[in-house]
Amino acid sequence: MVIRRWRDRLAVLLLPAALSLAMPVLAAEDTPQRVVSMNLCTDQLAMLVAGPEQLISVSSLSQDPANSAMADRARQYPVNHGRAEEIHVLEPDQVIAGRFSATTTVSMLRRLGIPVAVFEPATSLDDVRDNLRRMGKVLGRSQRAEALVGRFDRRLEAIRAARTPADGADAALFFPNGYTRGEKTLIGDIVETAGYDNVASDLGVTRGAMLPLERLVMAGPDRVITASRGPGYSRSEAIMQHPVLEDIAPFGVHRGLGNADWVCGAPHVLDAVERMASLLQRPAGEPSP
Repeated sequence: MVIRRWRDRLAVLLLPAALSLAMPVLAAEDTPQRVVSMNLCTDQLAMLVAGPEQLISVSSLSQDPANSAMADRARQYPVNHGRAEEIHVLEPDQVIAGRFSATTTVSMLRRLGIPVAVFEPATSLDDVRDNLRRMGKVLGRSQRAEALVGRFDRRLEAIRAARTPADGADAALFFPNGYTRGEKTLIGDIVETAGYDNVASDLGVTRGAMLPLERLVMAGPDRVITASRGPGYSRSEAIMQHPVLEDIAPFGVHRGLGNADWVCGAPHVLDAVERMASLLQRPAGEPSP
């Protein structure tokens, strides 16, 4: 009886240790070794956060300087075209996609047992921080991600501190086909952080909408900011060359933005903020670059 009592007590004492040996030891973050990105924006985040040889492929669009702010760096990586077959043969242990990546590819990869992390597109500068941190978690590189967030915040604070009030702060975003963007978009947040009042807000546009040329003329912005899709020309861009734009904007038309400057929520968007802020110091009539 005494022996049985001690045996039972010993079993209770040893049970936690036995369970700890039987259960797998989980790290705070799993670190994938073969990562494939199949989206332009996740390409850039992954290139910034990933460790050496961790990222094995990026999308083909990442090497296009008209759309990618990191095109030169992206040329160091093999590319993929977002097809499940080519990604599967790379034997990744983690795939990263965007919300608008090929859903068929994402579904097929998941059915094959390959983890896929889907990122939402950035609609503000705050999303840059969030996406960096999430990429750090997905790649097991949170310390690196936090360092990038810190660097981003310090630079953003310096830009805001150097910004001074200036005339000509009303600006209209006017893109191919007369499309404009409001305050709840990444480009909208970029120009507002630079010190502009986006006339889209006065017109009731918070996200994106077509802005007829007649409404733009009636709004009478101090400055018009256009954005090119890259080299080449299309009929959709003809409206951005209309001579009335120069007539209505006393501080001119700025044509220096491109897709690569603002289409992805990565730290390089602060380059666009700085350029936009510098324009506010130009007097009326001085041509924009």
